[in-house]
Amino acid sequence: MLFILVVIYIVFISLGLPDSLFGAAWPVVHKDFAIQESFASLYGIITGVCVGGVSFIAGKVIRKFGTALVTFVSTLLTVIGLFIMSFAPNIVVMMFGAVVLGYGAGVIDTALNNFVSLHYKAQHMNWLHAFWGVGVTISPLIMSFFLTGETGSWRNGYRIIALLQLSIAGVIAISLKKWRTIKESEIEEETSSKNGKGIIEILKMKGVFTSLLSQGLYCSMEFLLGTWGASFLVHIHSLQPDEAAKWISLYFCGITIGRIISGFISMKASDNTMIRMGIAVSFIGIIILLLPLGRFSLCGLLLIGVGFGPIFPSILHSVPERFGKEYSADITGFHMGGAYGIGFGVQLIFGFVATATTFNITTFVLIALCLSLFMANEITIKSLKKK
Repeated sequence: MLFILVVIYIVFISLGLPDSLFGAAWPVVHKDFAIQESFASLYGIITGVCVGGVSFIAGKVIRKFGTALVTFVSTLLTVIGLFIMSFAPNIVVMMFGAVVLGYGAGVIDTALNNFVSLHYKAQHMNWLHAFWGVGVTISPLIMSFFLTGETGSWRNGYRIIALLQLSIAGVIAISLKKWRTIKESEIEEETSSKNGKGIIEILKMKGVFTSLLSQGLYCSMEFLLGTWGASFLVHIHSLQPDEAAKWISLYFCGITIGRIISGFISMKASDNTMIRMGIAVSFIGIIILLLPLGRFSLCGLLLIGVGFGPIFPSILHSVPERFGKEYSADITGFHMGGAYGIGFGVQLIFGFVATATTFNITTFVLIALCLSLFMANEITIKSLKKK
């Protein structure tokens, strides 16, 4: 299991690599394709439908093919999607690449998060998601390098990330035999229900809906800054696209730092405590970003990231404890699907509103989402106590 854990850590980097790429490149991409900046919201819809939609059936896919094979094939799909986007002659082909990328990301996300929540302690869930943070931190830096105009274009940035993904797929391929050595009892525990439950049955379970909503509200904030953060910095703080990409990288670096720290704290603190702490720290970061402090206010991006760190992994890790192991793969999949649906939906609305009015609304929207997340999480905790 130790070797597999090491592989999973590497794979979590691959999960993060594509996530911050589009937002960092978009201030240049939309000009190359001569389309409106608000079109990024449509990308959010496409990605959300693909990632979220496939997450709802991920439990069945995992039961049929196993976590290892699903992880390998899904990673290859992300490679194909990234290459398609890098060679796209127009926005239509680029969105087709996003569809392939989304399907790959959706299944692998559910498969690994469910596997880790069942077989490893909370600190590993936090540290694994910290490695996701390594991926999303690296991507804007690579893209920033290619946006300088001296070394190439945004297309080369996509190609480098695709090659990194391909090398990680190779690591997974080498490890496939090791996955098969896991005891059958552990495989059965991972996928104990042969048929799973439908979405209506899952949502009727006490606490599931508000837990799913909590995850969706968190993703709304993370996606909003990931996709529109660079545009916010360009429009409101008058930064150049390459400099804005570096600041967004700082935000993702904050998420990574937050998850590394959270891994140690989670040895003593419960998932609920970790979620509450994360919400409080991120709220303070949003307030700093709102204040008229010049460039110093941008340091709020780092604090927001640190606060975001434990929220997502702690909600996922709490699924088996909150709702039982039998249907954990299904409930994890619904959490992922619902979260992406809500997150990309909010991002869509924000994109159209902000580009039609002003990006000054960014921090106020983040405040509203953060407070809503706090309330949804508290309702979940109280309903489960009653249960």
